[in-house]
Amino acid sequence: MTSFLLFIFGFLFCFGGSITPSMLNMTALKISLEQGQNQVKKYALGISLVVIPQTIIAIFLTRLLSENPTILQTLEKSGIVIFIVLSFYFYRESKKETTPTKANTNHYKSAFIVGITLSILNMFAIPFLCGTIIFLEEIGQFSRAIIPLLFFILGCPIGTYFILILYGKYAKIIQKKTGKLTKNINLILSFLTAFVAIFTLIKLFF
Repeated sequence: MTSFLLFIFGFLFCFGGSITPSMLNMTALKISLEQGQNQVKKYALGISLVVIPQTIIAIFLTRLLSENPTILQTLEKSGIVIFIVLSFYFYRESKKETTPTKANTNHYKSAFIVGITLSILNMFAIPFLCGTIIFLEEIGQFSRAIIPLLFFILGCPIGTYFILILYGKYAKIIQKKTGKLTKNINLILSFLTAFVAIFTLIKLFF
């Protein structure tokens, strides 16, 4: 029962943690609109595979955080730099001219590689997973036995995969309901990454 619960917790936290607009799910939306659902599946798979080692790292880090909390601060500082660079990149992409009648099918040569790359650059993932594990430990619902840990490690990437697939699947519906919003996804991604960088900076120093 403990193993099953940890699988559910891993699934739900990673699924729920990616529901709100972020760099990863907005990129899934963009890939779906430009290249179709099959490419979104490859993109989601790339991201989900990276979530596995990120979860393992988070499990080990939570043991060290109580003794050395500067580890998390170092990760967050690195994340600030990465998100600033990404914000500039997406802003520059938003300024490029595009042809509205033709999808930019060559922008992502490999959605799978894009997924892996963005997931590695997403330094917010490990602090989020650490927070999830610490919360589960505080409420007495986390076990460090091998089998329960394996179920938790399995649940996290599956939850991430499914939310990204849903974003891709309903991309056209989201586009219809939001109008110009999805026509400026690069600009949205730029604002989102800049917001995360500023938020992390404020949290670290204030």
